[in-house]
Amino acid sequence: MLRIAGINKESIVDGPGIRLVVYTQGCKHNCVGCHNPETHSFDGGQLISIYEIFNMIKGNPLLDGITFSGGEPFEQAEKVAILGEKVKKTGLNVVTYTGYIYEEILGQLPKNKSWERLLNCTDILIDGPFQIDKKSLELKFRGSSNQRIIEVSH
Repeated sequence: MLRIAGINKESIVDGPGIRLVVYTQGCKHNCVGCHNPETHSFDGGQLISIYEIFNMIKGNPLLDGITFSGGEPFEQAEKVAILGEKVKKTGLNVVTYTGYIYEEILGQLPKNKSWERLLNCTDILIDGPFQIDKKSLELKFRGSSNQRIIEVSH
């Protein structure tokens, strides 16, 4: 079971193409001006089966992929990775948003196998905390200019 804040079944602003977006529940970053502050509590949201989400994806032939947003997907990395791996096997791609920076994630990989698993099934990582002083509505797939779009090589 995955704790989520919600699902957007068809989005064109959370990565390339048409995407199913899973908003994970729980975030330690608590960025000022966060677009999804209701996702911060680790007790909020609802529990949903990974298979229920996967069936939504299989039921929509228009999708190009899945996007994990938040909250913070790396807080539930093992369960998010299981879903991401299943999606990848169908030929769709995976975008993961995180408040951590890529270098922080890489530093955690030797001791955190679930983070490694999530990163390994991610095609595009949008990294970095939202910074309100760097907010821009003109950025593609990002909220603030410090955030990067990183094509993760496998």
